[in-house]
Amino acid sequence: MRKPVWTPSDDRVEQANITQFINFVNKKHHQRIESYDQLYKWSVENIPEFWAAMWEFGDVKASRIYDEVVDDLGKFPGAKWFVGSKLNFAENLSRYRDDHLAFIFKAEARTSVRMTYAQLFDSVARLAKSLREIGVAAHDRVAAYMPNTAETAISMLASTSIGAIWSSCGTELGPRAVIDRFGQIDPKILFTVAGYPYKGRKFNTLANVREIAKAIPSLEKVVVFPYLEDDPNISEIPNAILHSDFISKESPSSILFKQLPFNHPVYIMFSSGTTGKPKCMVQGAGGILINHLKELILHTDVKREDRIFYIATPSWMMWNWLLSSLAIGATVILYDGNPNYPNWRTMWKLVQEERMTILGCSATYINYLRSEGAKPGETHNLSSLREISQTGSPLSADGFEYVYNEIKKDLHFNSISGGTDINGCFAAGSPIQPVYAGELQGPALAMKIAAYDERGIAVLDKQAELVCEAPSPSMPLYFWNDPDGRRYGDAYFSVYPSIWRHGDWIIIHSDTGGITFLGRSDFTLKPSGVRIGPAEVYNVVEKFEEVADSIVVGQNWKGDQRIILFVKPAPGFRVTADLRAEITRALRKQASPRHVPALIIEVPDVPYTFSMKKVESAVSNIMHGKPVTNRDALINPESLDFYEKTLNELQK
Repeated sequence: MRKPVWTPSDDRVEQANITQFINFVNKKHHQRIESYDQLYKWSVENIPEFWAAMWEFGDVKASRIYDEVVDDLGKFPGAKWFVGSKLNFAENLSRYRDDHLAFIFKAEARTSVRMTYAQLFDSVARLAKSLREIGVAAHDRVAAYMPNTAETAISMLASTSIGAIWSSCGTELGPRAVIDRFGQIDPKILFTVAGYPYKGRKFNTLANVREIAKAIPSLEKVVVFPYLEDDPNISEIPNAILHSDFISKESPSSILFKQLPFNHPVYIMFSSGTTGKPKCMVQGAGGILINHLKELILHTDVKREDRIFYIATPSWMMWNWLLSSLAIGATVILYDGNPNYPNWRTMWKLVQEERMTILGCSATYINYLRSEGAKPGETHNLSSLREISQTGSPLSADGFEYVYNEIKKDLHFNSISGGTDINGCFAAGSPIQPVYAGELQGPALAMKIAAYDERGIAVLDKQAELVCEAPSPSMPLYFWNDPDGRRYGDAYFSVYPSIWRHGDWIIIHSDTGGITFLGRSDFTLKPSGVRIGPAEVYNVVEKFEEVADSIVVGQNWKGDQRIILFVKPAPGFRVTADLRAEITRALRKQASPRHVPALIIEVPDVPYTFSMKKVESAVSNIMHGKPVTNRDALINPESLDFYEKTLNELQK
């Protein structure tokens, strides 16, 4: 077995929330569980009992207890969870009303703003009162085109306290992408801002808001937060009102939290939309709540004294995930702006100044730090930091090593992976287990996952499809405007009946129990029919100091497929003939001759979604003369211009 890059101390294990949960399960169910592996085994063999234990351990607030945990685990999709129970999502995130800090908010070039749980409760109560007064009710959709501010979170809590269904996009999205999303769900209210800061500039969003409001006739009110200016001109936006004129001046002493069934919709989340109109995934209040409690309390080890942060915007499910930390009473740190402006030190200054304990980021962010030669552990006081949570796309073993060598040797590097679809994780970390470079520590509790080969047989130690063999509470209730469930079924269950196929290549390692993610299985390289995951190429190529980033696609060519590798050089480097030769040798030696690209081309940039995932499909579409249908779904759509200019050359 390989040597771990981190092993938790006995003290860390003893103090972990998951250790207390193991003791709870052992006592309640007369078990002798001593390890994470044993707990996981029990959780997937006793799924109803696990979720019932999580309900109790997580202290779910409900006005009516459930009659049964799940009606039928064999209905997949279609299982109903915590049947008969009634609760409110926002109430569970509003259980603390004291002077403990709920939010620390900071934006580019602005001092931090603090809000206590008592102040948060008051703000939510006032806004909820205003929403009720204009007729917002359960099942109404409330949308937000907002940056990552405390006001965005308050708007979500106020809306869901009524039972309205919340959906959000960050202001980094263009108006077309927003219309493609919100235009499908007919929202009644839109929360938005007049502008936002990014990379030292101020962006006025009122023209975008006007276009969005005119394109969505269902909107009865557009509530505008000034944010960057005191008195913006909103006269050209239909049904617009300033937030200060909309929110109640009275401070109600309580909030009337609408009690609703466990499976009442709380969020509508969207797929990336890079290959067509985004899918609208409807998620249940109780399912999201209990799954987030599991992941935050057990996998992330969040406690009330923690200060937790994720580099995210309201376009990404990690924003929703982060806000559920309010249910634990932790302090949530919010940041609006470019995390690397004016330089890579910005986030580490935030860690140091705000005594952050848990930092969340993407693999792309870590790879950026590596390309800059950043050494945060030398330049900043990171004594408060005990965990880094990483998601978005696979991180190489070298990326793990970088974290421990250049950031901090003694911390839990909690690499997680799941999706917007489940608003959570299929694989996650454990604070009581060792960390092995390049591996997620294991499957998430009660997620009965496996790796299926091309025959549909579960395998270990080889690349195969990630599947989930049993339902879980946070899986979508349904897709919006999909009355017969066909689109939902096609998305996850068309390959293996009654088995969720997620669309990722993984390897489950028999020696460590860890899981390596290798990229999307719906974007696979197949030179001479041999299946290759893109991450297999990235893990070799991005070790080179000369390489800042890369993207690999397969191009249909003379009856076969050839691999084309696009390389974004690190600052001060070019993609020379010598570098091409070195990359070729490394891929041949460390992977296989099949992994060697037919062409290696220098590019100025690599396209990414707003959840920081490389968009191989967009580049592949261009290589095959197909349109990219939704450029606004990319964080850097201008990056595609280069690929389009090279198309003619690549088709010769």
